[in-house]
Amino acid sequence: MEINEIELKVTITAAKAGKQSAFNVLLDAYWNFVYGYQLKRVQNEHEAEDITIEAFAKAFDKIEGFNEDYVFSTWLITISKNIQIDKYRKQKQSVIVASTQDKELQMYNVADQTPTQEDALITEQNLVELLALMKMLKPIYREVLNLRYFQEMSYQDIADQLDEPLTNVKVRLLRAKKLLAESINNHHNR
Repeated sequence: MEINEIELKVTITAAKAGKQSAFNVLLDAYWNFVYGYQLKRVQNEHEAEDITIEAFAKAFDKIEGFNEDYVFSTWLITISKNIQIDKYRKQKQSVIVASTQDKELQMYNVADQTPTQEDALITEQNLVELLALMKMLKPIYREVLNLRYFQEMSYQDIADQLDEPLTNVKVRLLRAKKLLAESINNHHNR
């Protein structure tokens, strides 16, 4: 999905106001760009995907501070590059730094937790068809969809169960829903 400069400014303004649909547009528009960049750096699909999820989570957390005089894609790449460097340093030094609970609660407050139209659509799909299409997704996406829609867990409960930051869970769920929607569209267009 391509996004022109005017649409981008409007979308960023909406994201700064906390609109979930704006986060979806940004994720769709820039996912492949950031993921491709990381895949070239780390040469591992799983690791590139994890870094990309973290990069979007961090970007969405910090969107209010984004200066629109700068290029948004460059900002995203810089965030993903810093995350990748941090991961590399942690692996190399085997040091884990724990953050305080207050900082974490402050950092991971991105979007509202009310179900979206996509949530309702996914919930209403034919269960057998939906399960078959879900089986084609990577396990990390199947798991988060299962926890959210079949076990009806809250975002926070999913984050606790997966031992992941709340924002990472939200971004992973956004990505999982996008991939599942594409599978549904491809299946129905056959």
